[in-house]
Amino acid sequence: MTEFLRIENLVKSFGATTVVKSVNLSFNAGEFVTLLGPSGCGKTTILRMVAGFERPTSGSITVEGRDITDLAPNQRQIGMVFQAYALFPNMNVGDNIGFGLKIAGKSRDEIKSRTEEMLKLIGLPGYEKRYPYEMSGGQQQRVALARAIAPRPRMLLLDEPLSALDAKIRVSLREEIRAIQRELGITTLFVTHDQEEALSISDRVVVMNAGNVEQVGEPFEIYNKPATRFVAQFVGTLNTIEATVASTADNTVSIDGQIVKLSALPAGASNGNPIALTLRPEVMTVGTRPDADITLNGTVEEAHFLGSVIRLSISLGRTVLNIDTFNDQRTAPPARGDHVKISIASKDLLILGA
Repeated sequence: MTEFLRIENLVKSFGATTVVKSVNLSFNAGEFVTLLGPSGCGKTTILRMVAGFERPTSGSITVEGRDITDLAPNQRQIGMVFQAYALFPNMNVGDNIGFGLKIAGKSRDEIKSRTEEMLKLIGLPGYEKRYPYEMSGGQQQRVALARAIAPRPRMLLLDEPLSALDAKIRVSLREEIRAIQRELGITTLFVTHDQEEALSISDRVVVMNAGNVEQVGEPFEIYNKPATRFVAQFVGTLNTIEATVASTADNTVSIDGQIVKLSALPAGASNGNPIALTLRPEVMTVGTRPDADITLNGTVEEAHFLGSVIRLSISLGRTVLNIDTFNDQRTAPPARGDHVKISIASKDLLILGA
């Protein structure tokens, strides 16, 4: 793959507060990459520096080998879609989409042709005479996307563009954005705090925390092989079990008085030491299964019906595990107070550092 964007040693400080701390990233041409993290982690600041709206305190940004760190936003050939749409209320849809083309000095016929092309691309042909106030939030965001890509930018930046929309529209629109991105083959950098959004549409995900990059990887890797405790806890739901090493001789630990044998213990572990084990809700089973080599006894505290999934809260004593099981309309889930066995494959347990 051909490298398109490179960020090197990027730092951004506001006064005494450093919000982006020596970040190094590279993105391939045509790739859809998401910056994922909680509010205040620095993801939007990175996006704004790539766009040229913020100047880095230090570091560099290059596009196709050209240093753009000090270029003005209008010199970068980058399209940006904002969280708040930012459509011009006094302009109709056609004029909004054609605005960048008009500024670039394109002819009236070219603007008209390109606007019609964009309206077809976003599924709104014939809407060019409407005004933003006559359209839904989802439609306005489609227009904002069309306006950003109409001038044929080299790169597309999206700053939490779906956060103001309701859940169903968000799901539909994110799929449309991904389909349009693939059709155009445009390198795209997407910012969100929504884990499901990031995992569902990205080629790669950059997980950020407190101005630092915690992990970069494909969605499957980020979810199933988190590199740090923060990634494991932030991306998806995670159970954390505080155990105690029972015997290093046979790799056993005690979980609320129940002895469990692990495939291995962390280096340097000794008898009596505390150890934190983590696992996802979906890797556990209530009852027995052939591949499980760990069995725990627990008591059902709650059963939360979530549609296709039922989330059980099961107490082992001090530890409460959340377990996801598919909804089977022929079988009622365990009831509160039921004593159950939990089956786990030791290979699904994660032992994470900081």
